[in-house]
Amino acid sequence: MFVIELTYKVPLTQIDAMMKEHVAFLDRHYAAGTFLLSGRKLPRDGGIIIAIGSDRARVEAIMAEDPFVSSGGADVRVIEFRASQRAKDLPARLAP
Repeated sequence: MFVIELTYKVPLTQIDAMMKEHVAFLDRHYAAGTFLLSGRKLPRDGGIIIAIGSDRARVEAIMAEDPFVSSGGADVRVIEFRASQRAKDLPARLAP
């Protein structure tokens, strides 16, 4: 499992101009089952994505395709972790 942090490097006007393409990128990876959650950081200086997968290199390659990242508008940090606990109402695929 991965926590992906995006940090904007350009003004929000430039981020907003790329938002449609970014949302299409997110939608593709939600449909593929890779992304579980995503949203803006508060304050709005980037975003967070929760992703599943067994291959860090693959997740990093996916994130390199994010329009925010590929345009140089954001830095990306991929943090891999092994979930060891979960709330009872979350699906078991999120943690043992």
